[in-house]
Amino acid sequence: MTAFLLRRLLQAVVVVLLVTVIVFILLHLLPGGPARAQLGPRATPIAIADFNHRMGYDRPLPVQYGSWLGQLVTGNLGFSVKFNQSVTSLIAERLPKTLLLTVLSTVLALVVAIPLGMVQAVRRNQASDYAITFWAFVFYATPPFFLGVVLIVVFSVYLPILPAEAPQSSSLGVILSQPAGLILPVLTLALLTIAQFSRYMRSSAIENLAEDYVRTARAKGAGERTVLVRHVLPNSLIPIATLLGLSLPTIFSGALITEAVFNFPGMGQLFWTAAHTQDYPIMLGITVLVGVATVLGSLLADLAYAALDPRVRYA
Repeated sequence: MTAFLLRRLLQAVVVVLLVTVIVFILLHLLPGGPARAQLGPRATPIAIADFNHRMGYDRPLPVQYGSWLGQLVTGNLGFSVKFNQSVTSLIAERLPKTLLLTVLSTVLALVVAIPLGMVQAVRRNQASDYAITFWAFVFYATPPFFLGVVLIVVFSVYLPILPAEAPQSSSLGVILSQPAGLILPVLTLALLTIAQFSRYMRSSAIENLAEDYVRTARAKGAGERTVLVRHVLPNSLIPIATLLGLSLPTIFSGALITEAVFNFPGMGQLFWTAAHTQDYPIMLGITVLVGVATVLGSLLADLAYAALDPRVRYA
């Protein structure tokens, strides 16, 4: 297990370094360079030269990358001229809110998707299986922004029972005190994730139902409920654990779009504002964060799979 863990950690470090290289290249591919992007199109050549000297952009690229990487390690993601605030502090303010949406939607998705997948596996090729599969494909193919708009139209316009806008506050406590405003954003993310998780759960459960240990349990007189709960369910959750780690970055990215739709004061709204105001330090900082989250999600998926299936540790 230790060797497996070390291999995966080394691979994760290499991938994170590649992500930083790509983001560093993107920084220097900005129209007019980083100076023009931050100072604006009306900046004079003298102002640009002074900015490049102060920020170290006139040094060789390897030196710049080393300095920039050192700043990333210490948590320095740059400075936003538009907000007159460091990117790290801006992300620190918004990240807990985005994590709130991500965690709530993921928990809801797991609570619904796992039983749905089991029901589909037990009632394979029956009417209920076809109905759930149909809606799973519909939600899986629906873009997050479109699904969010549809939910607003249905539950805030035609059936005005839920607010169309998420709670507007910089305090996480105030946001939690207004749960009605969180229902539609969480539901938007959860429906997309339920569609994905339920399909994997169905396939995994069907595969396990055909295994020898299930036939042995039935031959020993175990009831169908005991077979499903004690034997099929735990083994069927192995792919879900792996998928969960791989899906967290996707859910996080979907939260960025969903927040823009519901005007939720999280990372998505911050990225949306930065894109409109061409605040590249914020955009690149969030890009680095999502890249690192993707690598960590993949690492967690590998570790979860190894913990649940010991054969993987020695592969």
